Amino acid sequence: MKLTNLCFINTFFTLPSIFQDLIIAVYSPIIQFKEMVGILVVLALSWLLLWLFSKEHLTVLGIVPNQKRFTEFLIGSILMGAFCLINLLGQSYFTGISYVRNPDYGFWEALNGVWWTLKAALFEELVFRGALLYLLIKKIGAKWACIISAIAFGIYHWFSYQMFDRGLIPMIYVFFLTGAGGWMFAYAFAKTKSLFAPLGLHFGWIVISIVVLSAGPLGNSLFIVEGNVTELGGWEQLLFFLWQTVIVPGAITWYLVNRYR
Repeated sequence: MKLTNLCFINTFFTLPSIFQDLIIAVYSPIIQFKEMVGILVVLALSWLLLWLFSKEHLTVLGIVPNQKRFTEFLIGSILMGAFCLINLLGQSYFTGISYVRNPDYGFWEALNGVWWTLKAALFEELVFRGALLYLLIKKIGAKWACIISAIAFGIYHWFSYQMFDRGLIPMIYVFFLTGAGGWMFAYAFAKTKSLFAPLGLHFGWIVISIVVLSAGPLGNSLFIVEGNVTELGGWEQLLFFLWQTVIVPGAITWYLVNRYR
């Protein structure tokens, strides 16, 4: 972090709360605007790629809403939300912590968190499961296109999680965790021919982890950790690693294979 940013943060936290609220009120719409511009830029680039290489429009990505696609989004959100709850509550059991309601996190904070996670999931889906994956599927087939998409998604998270100075083992760990998610999302797009299903899967996981159980970049949210955290043992770590990289992706892949024959 730059020194100027550190100075701003130190100054920010010494200001009276009324001025902190004013700064947040001023800068929050700017940040929201930049995020929406990012999504619009990705959409424009996606259209350009599709037109240059396939003479097709954005509609081939299955972005036009209908009842079937909304249902796919809803099913994906519920399934992955449940899987994420099992993952985090299971880890809390073995680490000896519990979750309590955060009294400072109300309706509008939750709504803003849901909106943030939806935009984050949508941006990544457009980049990794949008035009590039669609063109790859047409060129080399669904299986290899999904594998390449999953690898790219895993490598991308080395950058977004800033993993390069944390050692080889954590990098491998993050690659397999996020790459497994990338496979699920890509395969969902390939089978449904729509972005709604992978968006639902992606959103369902991160909205539970970030907005409900405070395990993400937005800090304390709806429920916060209470108690002294102990490290997971070796077998417990392996169990939850396999849950996220084998069991959940396997279950979603099995569902998609049988649902979309």
